[in-house]
Amino acid sequence: MWNNVKAKVMGLKILHGFCNYCTQRHASVGVWVKRTPEKHRRCGQVHGKTRLFATRNYLSTEPPWRVLFFGTDDFAVESLKLLSASRDSNDRVVESLEVVTLSNDVPVKKFADQNKLPVHVWPLGDLQGRFDVGVVVSFGCLLREGLINQFPCGILNVHPSLLPRWRGPAPVFHTILHGDTITGVSVMQIRPKRFDVGPILHQEIYQVPDNFTADQLGATLATKGAQLLIDTLRTLPERITNRREQAQDGATLAPKISTLMSWIVWEEQTCVQIDCLFRAIASRIPLRTIWMGKTIKLLDFTGKCNISLSGRGRIPVPGSMSYQKESNTLAVCCKDGWVGFKAVMLKKRLSAADFYNGYLHQSFQNRSGPPKQECLFHSNRDRTGLQSAGENSLTQLHAVH
Repeated sequence: MWNNVKAKVMGLKILHGFCNYCTQRHASVGVWVKRTPEKHRRCGQVHGKTRLFATRNYLSTEPPWRVLFFGTDDFAVESLKLLSASRDSNDRVVESLEVVTLSNDVPVKKFADQNKLPVHVWPLGDLQGRFDVGVVVSFGCLLREGLINQFPCGILNVHPSLLPRWRGPAPVFHTILHGDTITGVSVMQIRPKRFDVGPILHQEIYQVPDNFTADQLGATLATKGAQLLIDTLRTLPERITNRREQAQDGATLAPKISTLMSWIVWEEQTCVQIDCLFRAIASRIPLRTIWMGKTIKLLDFTGKCNISLSGRGRIPVPGSMSYQKESNTLAVCCKDGWVGFKAVMLKKRLSAADFYNGYLHQSFQNRSGPPKQECLFHSNRDRTGLQSAGENSLTQLHAVH
């Protein structure tokens, strides 16, 4: 039985309306309320349900749910696929499904069109009484409190991290960037004004495989998050009742990735850090450095190299290059060793062999004295993008999503 106490525990908005049978004002949850049949104290009528004044449709207190989905990218499509399939499954979790997206050329819009799902234009108008619950996955816009309150069961969010770690728009990238070995997915309730701070309804831990890229991790967590969402919706009232607030300790931010992150600082970054950086962002933003005053992109990272320059007459400094003919690899000295690349990009893509033969061969013939500028990569000292998430203020969270 639904009542005011349970409504408050679940965080649902308590509405007031008038009984169809008399003028008694009732405090109730949502649009329709299931009650144990009992006589009304004033009018003497036996009520199976109490209808609220000036409302439409009804509120379900158990699956299947009427769902409004907010999303944009491929990560969101995985959740949308399972929600759509659930309408026709034996244990139907979703009764109806409609979609909100931000533009016509995003994966969520294409999926909705292909599967004939109704699509709403953002920003939304009045939705009161039309949906039981909202679901947000990779939407990128704050939802105002007035909109959240129009969903009797609130709005859920699928987030690819173990909140409160990596709040923000790029948790997968920061998981790889910082070398996390454990991550997961969280289903939480949306709260207004700030991203990723609402209470947790469900979480699942995932161990990050060695050498996983951000793209691989994102695809895996998209699938796991979609299934976790369906599991949450199956027992939503109980999940809401048993929700838990996020811990105050351990919160970190995951701001959007940018080209500033792609600059390598050879004097400061280790082989492991450069490896993590490549696996986190290189599929979208190539790693970069300075060579002879020009920007050069470093491609096809091969990891740590075992290089020995003993007896060659020079001491390597960070940024020093060494061409490895046997493996056709350009090795570069960093803080604690050497890392390799198979190709670079100047005006066009060049293999390590082409870059060496075209630009470095003559300079490497003279191996006495300090390394020449042609044989060195230089760090971009204006680079500021690669910051530890712990160094960011949590108060900036609303500005980085």
